[in-house]
Amino acid sequence: MAGHRGKSGKLGKESGKNRALSRSAKAGLTFPVGRMHRYLKRHAQAHGRVAGKAAVYLAAVIEYLVAEVIELAGNASKDLKVKRITPPAALRPPPVPAQKSTAKTNVTTKE
Repeated sequence: MAGHRGKSGKLGKESGKNRALSRSAKAGLTFPVGRMHRYLKRHAQAHGRVAGKAAVYLAAVIEYLVAEVIELAGNASKDLKVKRITPPAALRPPPVPAQKSTAKTNVTTKE
């Protein structure tokens, strides 16, 4: 009876009770919001409370930064023609775009 509709009109397993969602799932993040909140509370004891949204924001920022670093390391590994991201590839500085110099070469100063 996988196709049977329950009282709510939903199909299959969805017709049961609502399952508990983690704060990471609610925020659409991979990094653990609950763990970040616990760490924030532990290290911010002198200042009192820590808002729940602060942990969500921190997890989102860290997830974004990690994604950027992994993307750059992946590009560096591809440039080195290797299939794994290694520490040297991860520590390689990102490429700097060549910019046209706008500085004037014949500049005289009044002394």
